[in-house]
Amino acid sequence: MNTPAPVLTSSKAMILTLGLVATLCGILIVSAYQGTLSAVNANKRIRLERAVFKVIPGAATMKEFVATPSGIEPAGANVAADAVKFYVAYDKAGALKGIAAEAGSTGYSSVVRVMYAYDPAKQAITGIGVISMNETPGIGDRILTDKAFLDNFKDLDVSLAPDMKALAHEVKTVKHGTKQHPWEIDAISGATVTSKAVGRGINSSTQRLLPLLVPNIKKLRGE
Repeated sequence: MNTPAPVLTSSKAMILTLGLVATLCGILIVSAYQGTLSAVNANKRIRLERAVFKVIPGAATMKEFVATPSGIEPAGANVAADAVKFYVAYDKAGALKGIAAEAGSTGYSSVVRVMYAYDPAKQAITGIGVISMNETPGIGDRILTDKAFLDNFKDLDVSLAPDMKALAHEVKTVKHGTKQHPWEIDAISGATVTSKAVGRGINSSTQRLLPLLVPNIKKLRGE
């Protein structure tokens, strides 16, 4: 007795089945993404606010803005390529408390990203906080805890030149113990590379942001 040959599934049927499976998987992935997107964005917002409030004590609310050669405006979905994002902090009464922005540069083994506070009245950096880095434990990560290093940012001069097109003096990190000017950062002995990364990042960020921001500062005060 001859055994009947098995019925082979046609290539067309296999392709249709695979297509259906791929479509279902795509729908599930998109649904899962959409379902968690609001929570992810909310967590990002919370982390951002904490970083801003850390460097601007006394802040109660925060708004995101962008600065361009055309002026400043609230941050939105359509941001120009030359726009520089920054954050404006207000106290409980709604008065301008300070401005914060991010800076980053390559250190010894990672990109060192910091949030810094800018005081328009002083034209100075008045605090920093590390957002992310992966520097050598016990060496590069001392920028988080070294009091003398953090004191550099209580009144770091970032005033603009008379033409308002750049800083009057570049922010520079100098060898530990040799700081002579208010725009210099005294490096941590043994962690000079990481210290210089912080200085380079802040110099680059302020050189881009402040010439666009300072001429429009009254708008942030509601004047």
